[in-house]
Amino acid sequence: MKTKILMVCLGNICRSPLAEGILASKLDPDLYQINSAGTSNYHIGEKPDMRSIQTARNHGIDIGNQRAAQFTVSDFDLYDIIYAMDNSNYQNIIKLSRHSSDRKKVKLILNELHPNENLDVPDPYYGGDQGFENVFEMLDKACDQLIQEL
Repeated sequence: MKTKILMVCLGNICRSPLAEGILASKLDPDLYQINSAGTSNYHIGEKPDMRSIQTARNHGIDIGNQRAAQFTVSDFDLYDIIYAMDNSNYQNIIKLSRHSSDRKKVKLILNELHPNENLDVPDPYYGGDQGFENVFEMLDKACDQLIQEL
């Protein structure tokens, strides 16, 4: 049975698609299923932001076929681990949880690198291209660390 991991940000077009692509590129698809979602419904069905697509492509990862989805309560049943990109989305996910077993699945991704510091992956949407590269590098390091934990 595959371990199912969900990456979550606000709109599911910048950070979580990158996190999904990075982690999926590092893990065996026969053993792991990686997806992403957003806590908002702003971009459902849309491709990731072109800057995310290009940043991933610059690192040999294709995320162009991803489509934005909204996080729902049923995702607690579908996924084994849910990684929030920041504290705001973490709280949005926790508010939808039904019980402690739901809440135990939810983690902040940067806590993999900086335990218990509760740091946010900054939203690069309103920044320039360098913001996307910085986010990629953060997520790449966090994904390498979380693979060690798996």
